[in-house]
Amino acid sequence: MPELPDIAVYLESLDARVLGHELRRIRIQSPFLLRTAVPPIGSAEGKRVVGLERLGKRVVLALDGDLFLVIHLMIAGRLRWLALDDKASTKAALAVFEFDNGRVAFTEAGTQRRASLHLVAGRAALEALDPGGVDPLTCDEGTFADRLKSENHTVKRSLTNPRLFSGIGNAYSDEILHRARMSPLLLTRAMTPEAISRLFAATREVLVEWTERLRAEAEKHGGWPAKVTAFHPKMAVHGRYGQPCPVCGAPVQRIVHADNETNYCARCQTGGKLLADRALSRLLKASWPRHIDDLD
Repeated sequence: MPELPDIAVYLESLDARVLGHELRRIRIQSPFLLRTAVPPIGSAEGKRVVGLERLGKRVVLALDGDLFLVIHLMIAGRLRWLALDDKASTKAALAVFEFDNGRVAFTEAGTQRRASLHLVAGRAALEALDPGGVDPLTCDEGTFADRLKSENHTVKRSLTNPRLFSGIGNAYSDEILHRARMSPLLLTRAMTPEAISRLFAATREVLVEWTERLRAEAEKHGGWPAKVTAFHPKMAVHGRYGQPCPVCGAPVQRIVHADNETNYCARCQTGGKLLADRALSRLLKASWPRHIDDLD
């Protein structure tokens, strides 16, 4: 799922292309995409883009007349920019936004239709879509700490809770926790002030660094993010199960739960302890290795 760094780069790319331009037409090509009926989607046509915003993991286009188009890419949704003279087919797109200077194709890979589009009128209606998480790049450390300790969950779960923090998902939470040298299963109310400070710093560092990296990659492709993915070869642990940790060389481990996989380095983050995988550890029982040094 595109997270804060990905959404930030999408917004920068859109800002350079559509800010101040007229949205001439919206073609909805999937009946599952549009989640609002009032105001009608046609009321956005002919409006000028007056601003671009991030709402959690959503892309927001602010239009004349106090209207807001809210795009939620979910897991597999992506945006493509097509110049007016680009003849590329958009038949497979969920929607196409036609501007006076180009088109944005809203696509989604796979067969599950999770991506969504809302059109709302007024700032209050837009804010009603906000889960309420604080922006980890603009909040102070005290607010960050208050959010962490407001509920007693694992730090991984808290970082990815959109009601607590805005824009952090599975991928960047793995990278943040590795940078902080912290177990994903550490309970938030057991965290010391020093641990919270370390996590706060790691959160900012990772999100800023990856935004800069993705921005640089987009520049190589004409200023538009050509390949948005949760898996990057330069990531430390996310998506790198079994590969060497770039810090200590130990094989990256994983915890699998439902559709989610948490990746971590046992030597860097848990003092060598292997965290129980709910499926595999139950299967192996007594044979489940307890320490990184027990692995063959």
